[in-house]
Amino acid sequence: MLTFDEKLAIIESFPELTRSDVSLGRVNFQFENSLYDRKNVVYHLHPNGNGFVYAGLLRNFSQDEKGMINIRDYNELQLRTLLRQSIDSLSVREEEPAPKPSRNRKKKDQLWTNEDNQSLTVKWEDDMWYVYSGLNLEMAFEAYGEVEEYMKEEGFRREQN
Repeated sequence: MLTFDEKLAIIESFPELTRSDVSLGRVNFQFENSLYDRKNVVYHLHPNGNGFVYAGLLRNFSQDEKGMINIRDYNELQLRTLLRQSIDSLSVREEEPAPKPSRNRKKKDQLWTNEDNQSLTVKWEDDMWYVYSGLNLEMAFEAYGEVEEYMKEEGFRREQN
């Protein structure tokens, strides 16, 4: 296991990260050029060697509900790799895959219903997918796939227009 000072030296070797000392001797590192609201890349690096790195946009990593990975037992190569991938993931907006012809992004509203005959409306506005229950906003998503997943989980299916 790397010591606090060793982890600190590795993290500080990434010039795009800005150090921020917080309480109890812990240290955060932000990526100010993030294209997302998320700026903390390293969270609460503690003098005991514990700490977290944001990996919420990365696949193939086991993370907590906030998208964080505990780096307590990481070696130098693992830590450097994770930091680089985290920074890179915050540097690029993932392009939406080309929509299938049956699901194109026309400005036409979509009606979704469930077995109880309740309905939700999906609208594409301001580069986001919005789900409405009547006039009330229910949810908002950046990707259409997230809309489909949410609707399926909630028991809704799209009505064909």
